[in-house]
Amino acid sequence: MQDKLYLGIDAGGTRCRARLADENLNTLAEHQGGAANINLEGGEPAYRAILELVPPLLDKAGLGEDAAGRIYAGFGMAGAHLPSAKEEFAARDYPFAGVIVYNDVETARAGAHEGADGAVLIMGTGSSGLAQVDGKLLPVAGWGYHISDLASGAILGRELARYAVLAQDDLVPGSPLTRAVIDHLGGSCETAMDWSFNAWPKDFASLVPMIFDYLERNDPIAFEMITMQLKSVDVFANWFRVRGVKKLCTVGGLGERLHPVLDERYGNDFMARPKADAQHGALLLARARFSDN
Repeated sequence: MQDKLYLGIDAGGTRCRARLADENLNTLAEHQGGAANINLEGGEPAYRAILELVPPLLDKAGLGEDAAGRIYAGFGMAGAHLPSAKEEFAARDYPFAGVIVYNDVETARAGAHEGADGAVLIMGTGSSGLAQVDGKLLPVAGWGYHISDLASGAILGRELARYAVLAQDDLVPGSPLTRAVIDHLGGSCETAMDWSFNAWPKDFASLVPMIFDYLERNDPIAFEMITMQLKSVDVFANWFRVRGVKKLCTVGGLGERLHPVLDERYGNDFMARPKADAQHGALLLARARFSDN
């Protein structure tokens, strides 16, 4: 009988990252694909993104297509809050031996603390949090861009776009950052409005790097945006502390970018760097689920 293979996927709102590993979770190959939010367009883009990862992964690992039948996969999916959505997505037609779907914050937390107590706050395109205290899981937020996603890249980027339009209308003070945003969106409020009609959360999140670029130039609006972001993080940090969390890891593109600032704000006794990434967390959970198969 041939050895099992494990596939760990971190499926986010901007990109999908995958790692193929052996039974001991030694990495065999890695590959990256497109956005994979389970709630967008009935999950079809996410499903396609995952299937498109398989051939390059097997090729990089030096394995043939038939090796897919030995793969037990764990997916950490952005937006996968509802048990029914997880079950339905796992039940789709895959070439794998087994599939289990988790919320992306579950796999992120599993990787960050390698199973031990502690919390994780995802700040990527979206946001959500999950703590484990005395072995008990405590989830918070992550209900999507329209009604939740506090401290996310999408919300921060949307606030930047809104402020830039206000500044363009001379309703609030502008800055080089706000003018750069308007230029990026076509040069006028009219073009910015047209862009917004077709903008997804990942499109708003794509504006966030401009904040950090202009922060280095001491732009006052960039500083205001970061201050607003930190106040949002405070809400989560306080929620975790009240519930007895001793260590918090922030992950995701925005979460990682803020590491130095958060270390200074909350102290190294509370803030911690992830021990491993979300793909590794997905691998750990998949192996735990399918070890007896």
